Amino acid sequence: MTSFTSETNVSYDNDRPRALRSWKVEDLTLLLGTAFSALALNWIFYTALTTATGATGFVVTWTLLFYTFYYLANRIELGPQAASDRLWTAFTWSAALLLLAPLITILLYVIVKGLPGLTKDFFTQDLSATGTLDTGGGASAAIVGTLEQVAIAVFISVPLGVLTAVYLNEVRGKFRRPVRMFVDAMSGIPSIVAGLFIYAVWIVAFGHGFSGFAASLSLSILMLPTICRTSEEVLRLVPGGLREGSLALGATRWKTVRQVVLPTAASGLVTAVVLGVARAVGETAPLIMTAFGSTALNRNPFSGAQDSLPLFVYRLITNPFPAQQQRAWTGALVLVIVVLILFTAARWLGARASGQKR
Repeated sequence: MTSFTSETNVSYDNDRPRALRSWKVEDLTLLLGTAFSALALNWIFYTALTTATGATGFVVTWTLLFYTFYYLANRIELGPQAASDRLWTAFTWSAALLLLAPLITILLYVIVKGLPGLTKDFFTQDLSATGTLDTGGGASAAIVGTLEQVAIAVFISVPLGVLTAVYLNEVRGKFRRPVRMFVDAMSGIPSIVAGLFIYAVWIVAFGHGFSGFAASLSLSILMLPTICRTSEEVLRLVPGGLREGSLALGATRWKTVRQVVLPTAASGLVTAVVLGVARAVGETAPLIMTAFGSTALNRNPFSGAQDSLPLFVYRLITNPFPAQQQRAWTGALVLVIVVLILFTAARWLGARASGQKR
């Protein structure tokens, strides 16, 4: 009995998961040393041994030399298996940095160009009394228009998108296949086609005229397939045991969806909404034919032309005067800030909802 217990304990200790070797100062020194060695050798190769020129070729050869040196150094120090693991880690980090580089460059460029015009008047004034060469003026009309149009579009598309996802994943009716095919087809619609559709139906056929609500309708067309498809994927991740347990306790299918499935997927559904907003918040083409744009503040999205930040930037950046172009860059910066605030608030609400349900 004692022997059996001893063998069992030994086997258990051997099968216990072990943490991977964490990074230490020596690992960072090895990484920087190989990077510097590759840079030095590449510099000698480019300046002394060949007549090669060009920044692109220099970066490519430096990267290849770094990967080679880094793998060989880790192989000598840690062995082949650890060397392969570190090499793939370097590949992953390089890909992430390569992906972030354009985004960071764009953000820094917009901040540098738009920050000089970011004043209090930019948020409180419009351009109704501002001339082309005048200083001052602001984008209050565009900011109010963007917030109202996106809010109405979210109010329209979120219930439709989530309910459609529930139908596709939970109800699974006989129209499931054509509905999914229709949603997939909508996801490929160009934004200008959505604007043309609302212009032809809502503005021309029904005669309602340009308005912020018309712009919201076109934006909701763009948001709806993204929200629907993402919500469907999120609902698929909810464990089937939760549904079965709820049904076994006597709950109806709708009550199971409302009190079990949707609360469990709350954070993922918020992500779906965020992706939908990201799809539509920066669109300009559909707004040209629906909201039309205005230099004066219009707080009523259901009557009269209304401005928005994408239209504000598009209209002013094509102007040849520096003052107007400065306003356009500041408007682009404000649009980035608005999107960041919306995303942060959505993430916070999603995390709070998920935490409360737990």
